[in-house]
Amino acid sequence: MTIRSACFLFAGSCCLTSCVAPDTRHHIVVSIPQQRMALLDNDVPLTTFPVSTSKFAIGDWPGSRGTPLGELEIAKKIGDSAPSGTVFKDRRPTGEILVPDAPGRDPIVTRILWLRGREAQNANACGRYIYIHGTPEERNIGKPASYGCIRMRSRDVIQLYDIVGWGAKVTVVNEPLEAVVSNLNPASQTAEGDTPAVAAGR
Repeated sequence: MTIRSACFLFAGSCCLTSCVAPDTRHHIVVSIPQQRMALLDNDVPLTTFPVSTSKFAIGDWPGSRGTPLGELEIAKKIGDSAPSGTVFKDRRPTGEILVPDAPGRDPIVTRILWLRGREAQNANACGRYIYIHGTPEERNIGKPASYGCIRMRSRDVIQLYDIVGWGAKVTVVNEPLEAVVSNLNPASQTAEGDTPAVAAGR
């Protein structure tokens, strides 16, 4: 079985076992040059977050450690109600909890949004385990520092996780957010990535 086939079977099983409809309301847009993410609700910008994408490459070929471009979607959400800083290994909590910028540690923490590619250019994303996830290395948020995933501060990924549902659209672009997000204005962007509170959706 190919990686792509396995990912489609995985996503199908998510759909079958889910008790809610896919989230068609929310849209996540990630700008690689700006290292920022915009969250939209019915195409209206709600807020932005600082992120960290790959320090190695832009792309999706196996072994690249790159962040894939293009249209993706949230295939699965992992970490409901886990305490902030919860360490995950193989998508399971280990029981360890880390504070931000814990010295010498760089695991996946807090929440996982597993992504599935929707185009040929990102068809390997699911099998490469490309996630939006929390990181203890919050000092590196805002600059490329990941191994392919999209990293966020724990407080930000919790906020995002509580708003978006599985099936929500994720677009990764190699251009500024303003070039692809209409009506993005200073009210929806904040200094130093301090995000305003937004009403939770599904």
